[in-house]
Amino acid sequence: MKYFELTSALYLKEDLHYTKLHYKLSKFINEAFNDKDELSKLHFSKGFKYYCFDLIYNPNIKIVNKIYPKNNAYTFRLRSPNEDLIKTLQRRFVKVNNPTFSYLFSKLREVKKFFVKEIKTLTPVVVTIREDKNRYINWTYEYNGDIQTLHTQLHQNILKKYNNFYNEKLEPFCNFIQAIEFKNKKPQTIRIEKDGKEIKFFGNKFILIPNEDKISQKLAFFALSAGLGEKNSFGVGFCIARR
Repeated sequence: MKYFELTSALYLKEDLHYTKLHYKLSKFINEAFNDKDELSKLHFSKGFKYYCFDLIYNPNIKIVNKIYPKNNAYTFRLRSPNEDLIKTLQRRFVKVNNPTFSYLFSKLREVKKFFVKEIKTLTPVVVTIREDKNRYINWTYEYNGDIQTLHTQLHQNILKKYNNFYNEKLEPFCNFIQAIEFKNKKPQTIRIEKDGKEIKFFGNKFILIPNEDKISQKLAFFALSAGLGEKNSFGVGFCIARR
């Protein structure tokens, strides 16, 4: 197992509030899928996208009132277990004509499977549960409070992603998560736009301790490459690991 990580530098053309980061970055990435080929068809179809990304960052820029100042360069990381996807995006980023970001350069690295001792989420993790027959909601501790439901949803989601991507059928004997610690006091809101309307997701940040058996470790490592939870193509569920 391995994943590919693309670290890209972008030039910010306009002042950007933190609440718009997820939408603006996902829109920049989406523009690289505009060509009508099999990769783009996969991206715009329903189902797993098999990539995740974090938000722009520059340690030398002071963020005041959650506004990222324009006329500065920032970096962000995009990961995927799909090498073709990552390399195609790297080529196409050069051609993207985006009103918010200008692409500068990028660096690609390959990361081989390692033992995951701890997972820390850098962007909120979104989990959807069925409230009744016709209504789905994002899991939050305040509303639902059932940690076991959260464990189960996170496990089932990454298991389905893994099985679909590798065309395997893992049969774990336990949930890959041994323990979970919340890092936020209240759910974080992710705002995107669709058809001119604002849509909100609610997510949480965690520290996860995965189990040590082989299957749990496979799922933990895959979560680093494809993202934890749902809606990963909007910049949620991006994780880092302690080896």
